[in-house]
Amino acid sequence: MNDQVSLFNEQRPHLYGIAYRMLGSKTDAEDMVQEAYIRWHRTPVERVQSAHAWLVTTITRLCIDRLRAAKAEREAYIGPWLPEPLVGNEVPPVDAHTELASDLSVAFLVVLERLAPEERAAFLLHEVFDTEYREIAQIIGKNETACRQIVHRARQRVRRDRPRFKVSEDARVRLLQRFLTALQAQDKESLLTLFEANATWTSDGGGKAKAALKVMRGSELVVRYISGIWRRYLSRMTYRFVSINGETGIMGLVDERPFWVLTIDTDGLRILAAFATVNPDKLRSIQKNFVGSVTPTPTHSSL
Repeated sequence: MNDQVSLFNEQRPHLYGIAYRMLGSKTDAEDMVQEAYIRWHRTPVERVQSAHAWLVTTITRLCIDRLRAAKAEREAYIGPWLPEPLVGNEVPPVDAHTELASDLSVAFLVVLERLAPEERAAFLLHEVFDTEYREIAQIIGKNETACRQIVHRARQRVRRDRPRFKVSEDARVRLLQRFLTALQAQDKESLLTLFEANATWTSDGGGKAKAALKVMRGSELVVRYISGIWRRYLSRMTYRFVSINGETGIMGLVDERPFWVLTIDTDGLRILAAFATVNPDKLRSIQKNFVGSVTPTPTHSSL
């Protein structure tokens, strides 16, 4: 293995971490990393002062271009769009010590979807990957002052749309267990106590699986909706707690094949938002790699 390949492989986890957070898609992120490798391979090493800076700049610009191209695809998407879930050990390692460095949650990525491509890039580079404004300016082609303003506005939007709560995984598991138990018993009153009054339920079927075509809002509507889909579809599944994007979530299986993945945003006492992925395209890699590759949480339960 030559030095150029070695240098790239050292940076690969970091590049994938940027690309996945930017795009919310494993497939797209892997494609962008591969394209970055091709460009890196074609570039004489002597022309590169810093491999890290060159590769971060390249992957970020590729992702910005991909987001711009994906705008029409997202607008034509049937129903709400959710990021492709990362299950088990698929989560890229943390390589920074910022407040948001370890946050790969679906709830966080959904909020990032509301940012424009350059805004998303600048915010992630600074708030997640601890990149200096001087470097961000070079990457996105803005001056430092403009980058500071972009990050400031993005930070305000993220904090407004997703207040952060420190929730232990034990508390999350207990809440999910109570949710499954109440759902299985069709106990409406118990379900209502688990959802915050203005809770939302987002289902991503992409037109390829049965799912709500809009976000459900309000605990009454959410409970009525999930009770209905339980009777029609979910009661036939078995359930398992697994790590999804770094947080405990629920996977629904039919004949040991994943068909439904659920994550929640919570303050530890109530469910603030729930995100259900049923689009088979987004579960295909999980289905392909599921056997022997997904480790349940220590508090694993099947119903």
